[in-house]
Amino acid sequence: MEQIGRLLAANEGYAAARANVADQRPSRRLAVVTCMDARIDVFAALGLHLGEAHVIRNAGGRVTEDVLRSLALSAHVLGVDTVVVMQHTRCGLAGVTDEDLRQLTGADLEFFPIDDHAAALRADIELLATKAYLEPLEVIAGFIYDVESGEVDDVVRWERPA
Repeated sequence: MEQIGRLLAANEGYAAARANVADQRPSRRLAVVTCMDARIDVFAALGLHLGEAHVIRNAGGRVTEDVLRSLALSAHVLGVDTVVVMQHTRCGLAGVTDEDLRQLTGADLEFFPIDDHAAALRADIELLATKAYLEPLEVIAGFIYDVESGEVDDVVRWERPA
């Protein structure tokens, strides 16, 4: 209960001083798919502010069915035309297998482990670029965030042909 109390107390201060963004559409027409890792401050790392981008987080920052569902809505309903897929160094999904993670968690799931960040980013961007229902997307980029330096490496880029 102590954690919950701390969260609620912090929310009181936030609610009193927060910026109010009226439009649900991201003003920069941007979505960022990244890892749930607590070391990544997505807004600070990419110079974003509240209301400028959708941020979709999951283990590994991989393009899964749920990410595709969210991006379909972002693109068609909320005006997103640019997507950044951002993985990171020292990720818990790097250097392990689905079988390792199934044994560790007891969950019979596909975990999308990462053997090579550049290859995983290329595969995820290719998946996004080839989904007919994501036709509104004009630019897709793949970044690797370094959790030690805070720097971002621009690894792969795709642009819809004119």
